[in-house]
Amino acid sequence: MDASLYRDYLTPEILSKINNLELRAKLVVEGFITGLHRSPFHGFSVEFSQHRPYNTGDSLRFIDWKVFGRTDRFYIKQYEEETNLKSYVLLDCSQSMTFGTSGITKLQYGKYMAAALIYLMLMQRDAVGLVAFDSEIKKLLPARSTLPYLQVLLGELEHAAPGADTDIGQVLHNMAERIKRKGLLILISDLFDQPDKIIAGLRHFRHNKHEVLVFQLLDPLERQLDFKGEIQFEDLETGEKITTQPWYIKRDYQQKIEEYIRFMKSQCRNNQIDYQLITTDYSLDLALMEYLIKRKKLI
Repeated sequence: MDASLYRDYLTPEILSKINNLELRAKLVVEGFITGLHRSPFHGFSVEFSQHRPYNTGDSLRFIDWKVFGRTDRFYIKQYEEETNLKSYVLLDCSQSMTFGTSGITKLQYGKYMAAALIYLMLMQRDAVGLVAFDSEIKKLLPARSTLPYLQVLLGELEHAAPGADTDIGQVLHNMAERIKRKGLLILISDLFDQPDKIIAGLRHFRHNKHEVLVFQLLDPLERQLDFKGEIQFEDLETGEKITTQPWYIKRDYQQKIEEYIRFMKSQCRNNQIDYQLITTDYSLDLALMEYLIKRKKLI
């Protein structure tokens, strides 16, 4: 399938209509890989050794696309040494993640993103674990690298239900104490919590020499507050309600939300943490590219 056609399947609206989470993950990853040979980030290994013919079941990431262009045949690049990564994907399942106005909630988008990242990492033979949390850790699956583990991880993602409020900072501190081996932490959250506590939790991982990648998920309306008429807003975690005219508070709100985004971004940069803001109307290959860039730095 052409890369441009695959991109049509990467839109959140199309993915939300597919019931099978593994199929969603496969579409995103294969579509991403289809266009990847045009990118400089197409290899993870250390030292090239030789070519061999492609066999069914081989990972697509080892295909030498330049050789394919010359010979019209698939050849696999073999390397002297492989770097296996141990990663944990932390998914925020708090009530605020259930908000969505673009045909998909932040939690659904986060699940698709987590599934695609997990699928890609296991295809790379990297060990990956999963943490679903709200105010505490609800589910913790240890990092493993076997392909059959994919079904276990995706099953847990599929059934991860939203909890009540959130305590991102405490969850991060908890996980930093549990994970002993240096690796990669991937946090997927709207980051709607006390910012200083979030940064303190992320710094705990950096203190322990972990690499950290943060995806902040927002609904487009959470940045713009582009509502019409009188609206009643409800805090999804506390239940508190307020009725107002959005235009009356829109400018101040936009200023506050952009200040918060800039704060998180600058704090992550100052602590050598990779930060990426994604709104739920964007295609999921953005998340894979950010992961790929981080993966490249680790080798």
